[in-house]
Amino acid sequence: MRLYPAIDLKEGRVVRLAQGKMEAATVYAADPALVAREFAAAGAEYLHVVDLDGAFTGRPVNDAALRAVVAAAGLKVQTGGGVRTLARVEELLALGVERVALGTAAARDPELVRTAARRFGPEHIVVSLDALNGRVRVEGWAAAGNIAATELGRAMRALGVETVVYTDIDRDGMLTGPNIEASVRLAAETGLRVIVSGGVSSLADLRRARAAAAGGAALAGVIMGRALYSGAFTLAEALALWREGEPAC
Repeated sequence: MRLYPAIDLKEGRVVRLAQGKMEAATVYAADPALVAREFAAAGAEYLHVVDLDGAFTGRPVNDAALRAVVAAAGLKVQTGGGVRTLARVEELLALGVERVALGTAAARDPELVRTAARRFGPEHIVVSLDALNGRVRVEGWAAAGNIAATELGRAMRALGVETVVYTDIDRDGMLTGPNIEASVRLAAETGLRVIVSGGVSSLADLRRARAAAAGGAALAGVIMGRALYSGAFTLAEALALWREGEPAC
């Protein structure tokens, strides 16, 4: 399992949204590369970066900030937001990111997902399943995908995808705790490895995710955002808990 501190980009700045609402953005930093370096200094190995503007527009908007992040920190970057073509996947991998996340494309253009997984390998492709009441949302969560997360997950597995990011939109940015139960069910019902996202609020949430994985659930990691930026716990504390298994609070 991996721990992913998150950097969400809006107009070149680091922000966090509440339930995916762009009008509810809180700006935390003007320099994403500096934030990435701080995460690296705290011991991070991985980073989850989302181009929020790109997710809404369907085209890259924050590439300058993304390039700076990749160049600055030496972290293994997983990124998405507005990735709708094979050329864009290739461009991002050439930029130096480790893994590209496909969200809207998974619901609207499954053949793109199949081709990407075959051409670049499933280790470099992840699908974002962002769900509200169990139903997938697309285009920056602004539109309904008209499919259940589990149904889309099974379809993605059949196309060669191995790992997905599952976000419970109701919980994202709300510090109410992630939906680990739904993540575990998704993994069990689809055969996918699931990265838990949305709502992480405390070290106790990380313990629950780790316990679920230890119990046999195919969880591949946890993404942390607002909890880090608001000071609910530090990245160093989270990594200590994750790596050593000792309570960090």
